[in-house]
Order: sequence, then C-alpha cells, then structure tokens
Amino acid sequence: MTQPQALPGGDGPLQFPCDFPLKIMGRRADGFADAVVAVVLRHAPDFDVSGVELRASSGGNYLSCTCTIRARSRAQLDALYRELTAHPLVKVVL
Repeated sequence: MTQPQALPGGDGPLQFPCDFPLKIMGRRADGFADAVVAVVLRHAPDFDVSGVELRASSGGNYLSCTCTIRARSRAQLDALYRELTAHPLVKVVL
C-alpha cells in the first residue's frame, strides 16, 4: 500500500492519495463533456465516468462538468490542469 504523500513544504491541506473534485467550465457545445472526460481519463484511468456531474449556467450558454478523481500526486494534478486549461473548449478549471 502506498503511503500518503504530502505537498512539498508540509503546509498544504492535500495528502495523496485523495479524492479531488475538479470543476471544468466551458461554452455549452456539442462534445464538451466528452472532451473533458477524455482528458481526465488520460490522467486518471481509474476515474468513474458515472460520477460526472453536469450543470448548465442560468442563461444556458455555459456548462460546468464536475469530475472527482482519486489523485495520486501533485504532478498528476498539475499535468491534468495543464491539459484541461489548454483545451480549446475549456474556459475555467477550478
């Protein structure tokens, strides 16, 4: 069994592995959710796609996609954030 990995400096609240929710937002477009899930699966192959939560904005122009992954390391999260924020359909990642 892998020991939990704390963030460098010891002052971060995350210890790995941990469940980590990502909220990804973009314009409401065909294929947005599928594109987000494809990126998440590249970095977290054990991600359970059935847990994806979708919510449209009040005006219906934007869509948020919440994916909770089992994060294994800070490097994994950093790589996932980099790929998501570089995707043309994605506007914001929280």
